[in-house]
Amino acid sequence: MPRDTSGPPPVLDVLILGAGISGIGCAAYLKREVPGKSWRILEMREDLGGTWDLFRYPGIRSDSDLYTFAYEFKPWESRNAIAGAAEIKAYIAETATENGIRGRIAFGRKVVACDWSSAEALWTVTTQTGADGARETWRARWIFSATGYYDYDRGFRPAFDGEEQFAGRIVHPQAWPEDLDHAGKRIAVIGSGATAVTLLPALAKDAAHVTQIQRTPTYVMPLPLEDPLAKALRPFLSKTRIHAILRRKNIWQQSLFFTLCQRYPAAMRKLIRKVNAKSLPKGFDVDTHFNPPYDPWDQRLCVVPGGDLFRTIRDGRADVVTGRIARFTATGIEMADGSHVEADIVVTATGLNLKLLGGAAYSVDGKPVTPSEHVIFKGMMLDGVPNLALSIGYTNSSWTLKVGLLCQYFCRLLAEMDRRGMDVCAPERPARAMALRPLLDFKAGYVQRSLDMLPRQGDTFPWEMTFNYSADARMMKKGRVIEPELKLSPAPSRRIAEVG
Repeated sequence: MPRDTSGPPPVLDVLILGAGISGIGCAAYLKREVPGKSWRILEMREDLGGTWDLFRYPGIRSDSDLYTFAYEFKPWESRNAIAGAAEIKAYIAETATENGIRGRIAFGRKVVACDWSSAEALWTVTTQTGADGARETWRARWIFSATGYYDYDRGFRPAFDGEEQFAGRIVHPQAWPEDLDHAGKRIAVIGSGATAVTLLPALAKDAAHVTQIQRTPTYVMPLPLEDPLAKALRPFLSKTRIHAILRRKNIWQQSLFFTLCQRYPAAMRKLIRKVNAKSLPKGFDVDTHFNPPYDPWDQRLCVVPGGDLFRTIRDGRADVVTGRIARFTATGIEMADGSHVEADIVVTATGLNLKLLGGAAYSVDGKPVTPSEHVIFKGMMLDGVPNLALSIGYTNSSWTLKVGLLCQYFCRLLAEMDRRGMDVCAPERPARAMALRPLLDFKAGYVQRSLDMLPRQGDTFPWEMTFNYSADARMMKKGRVIEPELKLSPAPSRRIAEVG
C-alpha cells in the first residue's frame, strides 16, 4: 500500500503492528465495535499470517485446537481440529477479506522506532521499507502491538562441539531451506518441544529414518484430528452453532485439564504416562523418553493429532534418544554415554527467542522505554506509557483466546474515552510498595532465557497476568472499563480549544 510521503502523514486513530492472527483480529474487532475509528496495519513481511507465513518446516501445525485458536466471531469450518499452517493462514486471509482489511495493510514495513509526544498526544512510528531501507513515518493516537513475543529474525540455536566436522547439513526449523531434499536420508532432530514432535512424523514419511535427540522429555498427549462431537453435530447444526459449542466445550476441557495438573500433578503424571504407554510399542522405555522430571504444565504440553508421533515410532520409522550430546562427528552425533546417532541431516529444533514489541525502539517524550522497568496493566499495557496496547496471549491455553478478549476490551476503552472526551490514557503504578514477579510464571526454556527483558507483573489486580478464561471474559467484556489506576487526560490541543 504505497503512501504519499511528500507532506505530513495523516493522523490515524490506531496503528496495528503486525498482520498475524492477533493483528487481523484486532482490525476486525475495531471495524465491528468502533466503526468510526481510522486504522492501518503495518506488516514487515510481504504477506499476512505472521507465524503461519514465516515457518515453512514440514508438518507445521497448531498445538491448540482451532475451535479455541480461531476467532470467536468467525467459525472454524474445517474438519481438522488441529490444523496445518496452510489452513490457518487461509483462515486468517479469509477473515481479512471478509472484513475489508487486506487493503488497509502496508506490507514490507519494518517498524524500527515508536516515539510518543505528550505535546501532540501522538505516536510517530518510523518504518523501513524496500531493499534500500527507505524510511517512512506514520502518526497515530494509539499503537496496538500485535507482534507477539517471538523473535522472527532468528531462533534459539546453541553451539555444539564438533559441528564443523559434520559432513551433512545442519538446519534450524525457523529458517527451513526450500531446496532441502530429505527423502531417503537419515535425520537427527534435536529437541523435545512442539516443533520436534511435529517434525518427527512429517519427515519420517520420506526419510530413511528419523531420530529425535532430547536432553529432557516433554509431556505429549494424543488428540483426535477431528473432534468426535463436531462429527456428531455436523448433520444437525449450522457451522456457526457447532463452532460456538465446540469452543465452549474445549475452553472448559483446557481449563479443567490445566487445573487438575496444577492440583494433582502426581495423578495427572500417571494418567499421561498410561496414555503414552498404550500408544507406544510394547516394552518401550516410557519413563526414559516420555516421563519428564517436572510436573505437567510446568512447561507447555505437546499435542499430537491422531497420535501420529506414536504411530511413527510404532512403525519403526523413528526412534527417540534421551541424554546429553557430547559432540558432532563427521557422520552424526555422539552422545555422552558413548552411543552414536548416524545422520545425513541434523535439524536443530532447539527453540525460539523472545523479542517484545517486535524489537522496535520505543520512547516517551525522548526517554527510551525499557520494558523490563515497567509493570504490566491488565495484561496489555505498561505503566507510564500512554496509548500503547500489547497483545500477549495465554501460555496455558490457546493464544488467541486471551488476545480476543484484549481486543474487545481495547474497543471498549476507546469508546469510553470518546464518551468522556479523553484522548490519553496511561496506567499509573500505585505509590505503595508492590511486590514484583516475572511476567510469565512458565518454565519453558525460551521464557526463562528472556525473563530479564520482559515487563514485570505485580501482586494484585490489575497488575497481575491472568490465565483463567472465564474470569478474564467477565472482566474484559463486562467489567469496569476505567480502573482507578488508569489515568485519563484530554490532548493539549483539546484543552486549548476548550479554553478558547
